[in-house]
Amino acid sequence: MRMTRPTTDPGNGSVVVVGGGVIGRTTAWRAAQRGFDVTLVEPSDVHSATRVAAGMLTPATEAVFGEETLVELCVRSARMYPDFVTEVEAASGMEVGHRTTGTLLVAFDRDDMALLAELHEFQQRLGITTERLTGRRCRGLEPMLAPSVRGGVLAPDDHSVDPRRLLLALAEAGSRSGVTEIADRVVEVTEELEVVLAGGRTLSADRVVLAAGCWGNDITTPTGVLPTLRPVKGQLLRTRLPAGQEPLVHRTVRGLVRGNPIYFVPRDDGEIVVGATQEEHGHDTALTVGGLWHILRDARELVPGATELEVTEPCVGLRPGPPDNMPLLGPTRVPGLHLAVGHFRHGVLLAPVTGESVAEALVTGDLPEYAHRFSADREE
Repeated sequence: MRMTRPTTDPGNGSVVVVGGGVIGRTTAWRAAQRGFDVTLVEPSDVHSATRVAAGMLTPATEAVFGEETLVELCVRSARMYPDFVTEVEAASGMEVGHRTTGTLLVAFDRDDMALLAELHEFQQRLGITTERLTGRRCRGLEPMLAPSVRGGVLAPDDHSVDPRRLLLALAEAGSRSGVTEIADRVVEVTEELEVVLAGGRTLSADRVVLAAGCWGNDITTPTGVLPTLRPVKGQLLRTRLPAGQEPLVHRTVRGLVRGNPIYFVPRDDGEIVVGATQEEHGHDTALTVGGLWHILRDARELVPGATELEVTEPCVGLRPGPPDNMPLLGPTRVPGLHLAVGHFRHGVLLAPVTGESVAEALVTGDLPEYAHRFSADREE
């Protein structure tokens, strides 16, 4: 059965957004605010990376050498987050668990400290506000850290949000703005902007935004539009302290333990997310003893009290890794077909800037100047 849009739609026309993670929902909401008639398509059983994500908004402590342009985009999006959160919460009537207590990145041994010293110099060159701390000062901020911690870097502007609460709020904000949602799986998007669903329907639109993460690999699309996104597996644990115990950490704590990254992300309700692995094994979503053992081993080394945490949920997610680790945004070679994919480790962080830039491209046909480096039709 074919579903066609009404010819009397007001505003800028119709948009179908494929994907209901934080990127898809932010884009759909922003498009509706711009006057589009928006339909979002998301299967009810989707393995959303957003639902698994820890929710770190950490451009400083996740800065990577050689990705300076991406770091700049991450910093821009992080600076947008306070206003973004205020607007989402007002539009939805729901809180999203935004914590602004900063992030402490610590080193377990001498070699880890050497890596942190290089990162701190890199952050300073990029103009990112961070402060180098001794081990004693780190333990003054976080008393549960192991005595062996050598030192660290405090990033006061690296915050966090609860991705699951953010997803619910974005869904509600979108609904109140007129976004229609269809629970189905997209199997094909054609040159004519027809969106074919597994259930047998076909949606027609003036514009289509592909925002399905690495699951977009399973959608048939016009040749040359969507590069293969590699699924990067992450295993993590959702935990909480037994009732009555003192907080394990007071802010997001990230650490290097003999070169291995580990993090603790606390929530206001007492939950602590501990993770995460980074594995490239295709669309493998199996929890493994080895993956969880690495997390638990390094968590205990950095914060010995982690052994008292109650495990409430083990999680596995697949991060969408593009060929150059840079997101692909905006118009493609097919008129009206846009991308909002490839955010890899930064999907939650980059939601505000992606929603703004892709919505701008839907209206004008071009990305804002600051986002041109991430154009979907760029030369790799």
